[in-house]
Amino acid sequence: MTTAQIDPTQDQKWGRVLQRLHDELGEEVYSSWFTRIDFESRSASVVKVSVPTLFIRQWVEQRYGARIVQLCQQEMGDIRRVDFVVRGSVRPGSPSAPGRADKPSQPSPERAPRGSAKGTSAKAPKTEPDQPEDALNGSPLDPRYTLSSFEEGPSNMLALAAAKRVAVAASGEKAAFNPLFIHGSVGYGKTHILQGIAAEARQHAQRRVLYLTAEHYIYRFVAALKNQTALAFKELLRDIDVLLIDDLQFLHGGKVQEEFCHTLNALVDGARQVVLAADRPVSELEGLDQRVRSRIGAGLSVEIGAPDLELRSKILERRLAAQKAAFPELEFPRDVLDFVARSVTSNGRDLDGAVNRLVARNQLTGAAITLDMAESALKDLVRAREGRRPKIEDIQRVVAQHYNVSKADLVSARRTRAVVRPRQVAMFLAKSLTPRSLPEIGRRFGGRDHTTVLHAVRKIDSLVGTDNALAEDVETLKRLLDS
Repeated sequence: MTTAQIDPTQDQKWGRVLQRLHDELGEEVYSSWFTRIDFESRSASVVKVSVPTLFIRQWVEQRYGARIVQLCQQEMGDIRRVDFVVRGSVRPGSPSAPGRADKPSQPSPERAPRGSAKGTSAKAPKTEPDQPEDALNGSPLDPRYTLSSFEEGPSNMLALAAAKRVAVAASGEKAAFNPLFIHGSVGYGKTHILQGIAAEARQHAQRRVLYLTAEHYIYRFVAALKNQTALAFKELLRDIDVLLIDDLQFLHGGKVQEEFCHTLNALVDGARQVVLAADRPVSELEGLDQRVRSRIGAGLSVEIGAPDLELRSKILERRLAAQKAAFPELEFPRDVLDFVARSVTSNGRDLDGAVNRLVARNQLTGAAITLDMAESALKDLVRAREGRRPKIEDIQRVVAQHYNVSKADLVSARRTRAVVRPRQVAMFLAKSLTPRSLPEIGRRFGGRDHTTVLHAVRKIDSLVGTDNALAEDVETLKRLLDS
């Protein structure tokens, strides 16, 4: 039996398969799941591709496996099956991918122990970081992120107050807000608050605190399954006093979410504090298990909004104080600070980037920090403000208010004219004003198929040329969304 080799032509055809997946699913989904899939070989009617982790293999196979087979058939001809293999988990006797060394970091539980190249029945001591003695090693904390260094303003006042209450609670004290769920857009300070809670809570005696990103939680859970230490890992989590999970929107996988739901219930029922953060409200975390969303909804949900001008100025002043400690001779005029505060409105991270750019130019070139320098150095951030794109939830809210229907109507199955036309307009605006793909827009409108969205877009696009009232509605909505 001859070993299948990579044919450059087949590799190019696989590239076309990936491009079609990108076009169908959009950049966000594609970059999350498909950029680390490698074409390995084609043998007769079977295509073999490799992925870095068992979790990615299971997720892609379950959700996109059938579509990938269809695309391979269209691009490669007589294909009946696509096999996904985890790199480093090659079965004994099967060929390795040409030019690729087996990697020892991804063996299946029943195969090679950590450190071996191929599957054997040998047992090796488990050295994963999921052992009880170092199990509290969570995601790293940034020492700058403390509650005392978090600038308070109207957009984050409630979130900060709740965080302080959680952080100073005594061991064994009944949790006041449980679970505490903090949501807001990128760069609004969610991670700062969660890490600040972790840092302060750890200072209180007898409190066991664990901060994890969702990605780190998934990694540790999958690693525990592989090493057959899942029970010890679950018991360890249930003994935590304060569990903090960041970026909850990235918590994927049926088994992972099922176990997380059990852990969440056990901690909340046992009066242990849980703090969660995501980039959107829990009702819009469509990939999250309904039981998890329901449990989170029973706690306190707090939104962090965009910083206003006063808060942006306070953030900039704190950042400048840190820069002046490093560069005592630094001169940063007040008019430049005011310009940055007025012009960079997106989030705190962009404010950090603006300060870093100006200080770097000053220190590397010796040029004084002036208004002209700031306008030149920050022109892309200013353009980003001018070309701000609304979110789908913004579009749904504005359209619902304009047509006097509810947002729930827009995502419901109702087909009355009073609801269908506003829904079509909202889909049209979502496609026109956001970078979201048709399938993603469909999911945000009650799980509709992408063909339904395409029909709505074409329908409204054709009507605005003949229906003056509708054209005026669309222009009015665009102005509202741009304000």
